[in-house]
Order: sequence, then C-alpha cells, then structure tokens
Amino acid sequence: MKKLFVAGLLIFSTLNVVGQAKNQVKFTAKIANRNSDTLVIRGANGFKQIVPISKDEIFAANFEAPKGFYNFTDGTESTSLFLLPDSEVNLTMNAKEFDESIVYKGKGVNESNFLAQYALNNEKFQAEAFLKEPAEFTTLLEQKKKADTEAINKGDFDAEFKKVLLDSFEQFNQYAFQQYSSASKMRKLNGNPSPEFNFDNYKGGKTKLADLKGKYVYIDLWATWCAPCRAEIPFLQKIEEKYHGKNIEFVSISIDKAKDNEKWKKFVADKKLGGIQLFADKDWESDFVVKYGVTGIPRFILIDPKGNIVNADAERPSSPELQTQLDALLK
Repeated sequence: MKKLFVAGLLIFSTLNVVGQAKNQVKFTAKIANRNSDTLVIRGANGFKQIVPISKDEIFAANFEAPKGFYNFTDGTESTSLFLLPDSEVNLTMNAKEFDESIVYKGKGVNESNFLAQYALNNEKFQAEAFLKEPAEFTTLLEQKKKADTEAINKGDFDAEFKKVLLDSFEQFNQYAFQQYSSASKMRKLNGNPSPEFNFDNYKGGKTKLADLKGKYVYIDLWATWCAPCRAEIPFLQKIEEKYHGKNIEFVSISIDKAKDNEKWKKFVADKKLGGIQLFADKDWESDFVVKYGVTGIPRFILIDPKGNIVNADAERPSSPELQTQLDALLK
C-alpha cells in the first residue's frame, strides 16, 4: 500500500521542534526482520542521530534532542515520533509489518504511540475511502477528522503536541481530497492506451514507447535533484536484476531541466544506472508527463505489451507489492 498519508508528510514536513532546550533521550529498539543494521532519527535544523545495532541485536543510543517531532527510518520505511524531555523510548516492531507492529514502551511514549496508530489509520482510510464516490468520500473524511480530534482531546498528551495535531487536521483534509481527486483520475486512465513519448536515449538516438510494444514497460519518472527518487534507485536496480531476461523493460525518464542534461548523463554514468535511460524533452511540461497528470516525483507507471496502461500510479520499487504484481504478470 502506498503511504499517501504518513504523518510526516503533512504535519511534520518541517519536523517541528517545539522546545529549544536539549534533553537527554534513551532510545532502544528490537526489530524483527530488520532491513538494516542502523536506524536514523532526523529532526529540524539538520538533526541526525544514527542508532547502531549491538551484538545482542538491540538498536541503542543515548543522545540529546529538543522536545518535538522527529522521523526515523530503517532504510526502507519511516515513521514519525515525538520526543519529550528525559524520554526513555523502547520500540518493538516487525519490519515486514512496519506500521502494523510498532509499539513504544517506556517513559514519554504516549505521543509516539498515537502517531504510529494515526499513520496506520490513515493507510486504512486510504485503502477504503479512496474507492468511494465523491460525496461518500467527503462524509468519511469529515468523520475521520471528528474522530481524530476527539482522540487527541481525550488523550493524555503534551499540550504543544495536541496543538500541532489539532492544527494539522484541516490541512490533512485538504491534502486528502487533493490526493483522492488525483487517484480517481489515475484509475480512469487504467486500461486505456498510454500516451506516447519519443525522448533522447542516454546511449544515443531517441526511444519511443511504441518501440517497446510486445513487452511490459515499467516507467520511473524522476530527476537528479529528487532525494526520494534517488532513494528508490537501489531497489529499482534489484528489481531490474531479478526480472532480467523476462518480458519487461525498465525505463527511467528524467524530467531534469534541459540545462542539466550533462548533469543527468554524469549521474547515469557515475551510478551505473541500468535499464533504458531517457531524458524528457520539456521536463514537467513534456506531453507524456502532462497527460499522466504528474504533479510529484518519483512516479511509476506500468504499461502492458499492447501499450495499454496497467497502472498509471504503480507501486514503487521498494514496495513488496510491486514484485507480487510483476510475478503474476510475468509468470
């Protein structure tokens, strides 16, 4: 499931710090099926704390941090947490069921547990409400806002934490409706012939979508300046390796500005990017990009051998659901 509603996306886009004084934090984590030997906690003003794993399979670190919202990642997925003065945070989770399994115990963890449950509820809302008609979606969205507000007001939470969450709910509603509208448009594209492209190929000449008919085509719309795009590259390379020789082409289309063409070429060479590497003719204004309604990257598109759209907003390479879908299509 694509996380359109992770808490950090809206409420904590700037990773708000609500206190200035640095406070001691004790953080430990026991993670089953871990994706990495380190966790990374990030916050405002460039805050970054690496949490290594010990010989007994426990992630542990003591550090100083102002009170506020933070994000931690295991290299594959991420979630938000809230650190209070003198927190003692003990996390347990299963990385294969990331949001579903997060549990915080210790001192000052009520807020972080709320954020974990909030992110999970947002995913469930996305999965269910996004399939409804507009009027019903609007009703469900208002019901969600009311329930979230009641949960915050009834809970035993830090006063500044409450204020930030309550202030965020209207913003969340606006964003959710925008994403619902976008997803509805994307679903209407599925099953229809894909818009065409004819872009410069890194290896020389031009490549058309029509040149690839007879094969599935997995397209990655990205740019060299896009950090989330770059984060998906290692996963894409593994996907390309796994399905090498299968009836599928992997096409990466850069929407960098024309002035950055050489930068793109250097990036492709330095990172030894595989697949078919193309450069869009008019960046965001390229006809292919516009017809797909792309407003953010990375964006992934899956097209069938006849040139019809399987999914106009496909799963990311880092999502296990992508491999499940490709396994079914390429069996």
